[in-house]
Formats: sequence, C-alpha cells, structure tokens
Amino acid sequence: MRHVFIINPKAGKQDQTARIYAMADALRTRHGLTCECLLTSGPGGGTELARRAAESGEEVRLYACGGDGTIYEVANGIAGFHNAAMTCIPAGTGNDFLKNFGDQMPLFSDAENLWDGDVCTLDLIDCNGRLCTTIACNGIDAQVAESVHNYGGIPFLSGRGSYLCSVAANFLFKGIGHRWTVSLDGREETGEYALVSMCNGRYYGGGSTPVPQARMDDGMLHTVLIKKVSRATFARLFPAYSAGDHDALPPELIRVSTAREVRIRAERDIVSCVDGECFRSREVVMTLSDKKLRFFGPRGCDPNATAR
Repeated sequence: MRHVFIINPKAGKQDQTARIYAMADALRTRHGLTCECLLTSGPGGGTELARRAAESGEEVRLYACGGDGTIYEVANGIAGFHNAAMTCIPAGTGNDFLKNFGDQMPLFSDAENLWDGDVCTLDLIDCNGRLCTTIACNGIDAQVAESVHNYGGIPFLSGRGSYLCSVAANFLFKGIGHRWTVSLDGREETGEYALVSMCNGRYYGGGSTPVPQARMDDGMLHTVLIKKVSRATFARLFPAYSAGDHDALPPELIRVSTAREVRIRAERDIVSCVDGECFRSREVVMTLSDKKLRFFGPRGCDPNATAR
C-alpha cells in the first residue's frame, strides 16, 4: 500500500511542508511504509495529484495536508475509487471539516495516529459536478465566503475573525436578497431568497453550524432556505442562524428540508460556495452522492461526534 501526502504549501499562515516531510519519514522508518510527498502547484493541483494516484489501481492512502480547500480537492480526485481512501492533516486556517470529529480533531495533526486507522464511507454533495464534503451554500453566505480571503492577511484575525469581517462587509455594502426559482425534489417556487444551503456536515465559516443535526454518512442532506430580509433583521437573526438555533428564527423566514435534489435558477449570477471554493452560475443543481468517499482517521473516530 502506498501512502501519499499531498501538501498545499500555501495553506494557512505558515508553510508546513517541512513538518509533513518529517512525518512521512517517521512512518517510513518506524513502520516500513511506502511514503511519498507531493506538493500542489496551484488551484486544482490536489485533485490532479489525487486522481493520478487513484487511477494507478494500487491500494493507496492519501493525506490532504492543508485546509478545507485541500480536503475538497483531494476528495474530488478520489471520490468513487474503491482502491483509494483519504484523511487530512490540518494546516489551514478554518479546518471546518475536522470540527465534525469533535475531541478527536487534535489527533489528526500527527500521521502516526492516522496511517492504520479504519476506513469509513462518507456522503458527498454534488453541486454542479463539484463534490462537496460539508456544506454547499448559495446567496449571502456564499458571498461572504467569496470575499473572506480579502481579510485573511490581517495578522490578528483568526479564520473565524476573517469570516465575521466578511459578514459585516457584505451586510453593509451588498444586497442580501436575490430573486430565484428554487425547486426541492421537483416542487418549484419563485421568490426572494437570502440563501439556500445544503448541508452534509455541520461546520462552515470558521465555526457556524446552520444544521447541527446533519450527519455525514446517513444518506440524508439537509437544506436551509432563508427568505430575503432587511439588514436590521439579518443582523438580529444571524447569531441564531449561525448557532443552528432554528426555534429562535421566524418560521415564515426559514425552512429546513431533507430534499435529495435542489435546483436554483436565476437571471443573474448565483454565487455558490462548496467547502470554501466559490464559483458563479445561472443555475445550480445540488444532489446527494451517497457513500461516495472512503475516509480514514484515528481508530474509533466518528465524523458525527458533534451532531445534536
């Protein structure tokens, strides 16, 4: 079995390449494993490297060394391959994916805890052909994600701090509502929406949990729809939405569904975000990709450890 470390040297605030190389050397020395380290060279590089390893046909374990974007790329490279499984070594700023594992999150920082872990299968969200591990969002939350990188270089801000700065900027200077035609499992409705998000995992935006009951392996996706609101109402309701406290939100403004397919159509660009990676389109289709990703972690780890 090969162990391939896919390293994003630009993830996070400090290059972790030397630390990852040392981990790979330690596994090679202690356990006689076949290990190699590969560096991404730009956007999409992790997907290309992961797919190439999976297409070899060999049994391979891949370590996504970076943030949520690196996890997203490696997952898109190996999804559907039965000979490949992945894990992650956090080197990003937010690391929202790993928050789903609760108290075991720190164990992912050392490959010694990972290399012989059990494999589980996780669901994914297919969003216009892009496979998402946690949350695919459209509207104001995607707009926030699209501009959050503008604040990532401020030294005293954490990943959560950058996210909140982007929330404030979008709240003050950009429109909150969009006229969309939204279809849930074929039931269509046209109206003004602030956001439509589909959740497989529980965390995004540095720690927001819009659907805290979401589970990553149950063959079910939760969709949150929020109607257009005023800026004052947005400011008042955002903390409850971020905490997943739906009982504190007016039922006429928010709806949570378990639709397997969601379509959004608009006359203007829809800003979408999958695991922190943003794109624009006039039509978005989100569907369940059931048990699509093989994932391994520390023995006994639970991707639903923090689920309510």
